Amino acid sequence: MISFFAPFARLVGLAGLVAAAFVGPAAAHPHVFVDARVEAVFDGEGRIVALRQVWRFDDAFSAFATQGLDTDGDGILTIEELKPLAKVNIDSLKDYDYFTTLRSGGRRVGFKIPTEYWLQMNDGYLTLFYTLNLMQPVKPSPEGVTIDVYDPSYFVDYQLVEQEPARLIGAPAACKMEVKRKGDPDAATAAILGQIPATERELPASLKALTAELANRVTVRCP
Repeated sequence: MISFFAPFARLVGLAGLVAAAFVGPAAAHPHVFVDARVEAVFDGEGRIVALRQVWRFDDAFSAFATQGLDTDGDGILTIEELKPLAKVNIDSLKDYDYFTTLRSGGRRVGFKIPTEYWLQMNDGYLTLFYTLNLMQPVKPSPEGVTIDVYDPSYFVDYQLVEQEPARLIGAPAACKMEVKRKGDPDAATAAILGQIPATERELPASLKALTAELANRVTVRCP
């Protein structure tokens, strides 16, 4: 039996508040499953200035992460009751670069610390909404800007939603996007990942090279 550990606690935003155990297959990577949507927000000059993220966590994780947060005991988790959890999640995601990478011309573009974010609970699923403002605006070229959403350690399994997995907000009419959904690890890689205990948050470089193939990628091109 593997006890609840600090890196995962920081990720779910409940460090020091709860404890849990993973038994057998539950100890294998991945541990958390997220249905994701990403929106690229443009300014009036045709530049990407922000990414809006919508992440819906799996039901088991949602139930676990929200234990004890219904402070008024009415059986309904409000945005206000979830506000402390939202803040800790956003603060923690900074350590993982928000599991998001934006590259333009082969160069990585940084993000500002989010100031717009909230959590909602609907039908047993916890959803995180937040906005990543870019350090500097990026104007997509015909070669394209790439946006990757994934966890290199495969601790969290991100899957783009079926309907509208990505959107361009305020983009020039000629801009187009291409969506490449994550793949699944081959049998050999899955077997290796399945042997990694929950106490191991970082993967060896060789495995990270393999999990890079599991990235969800949105490519935005503007003529």
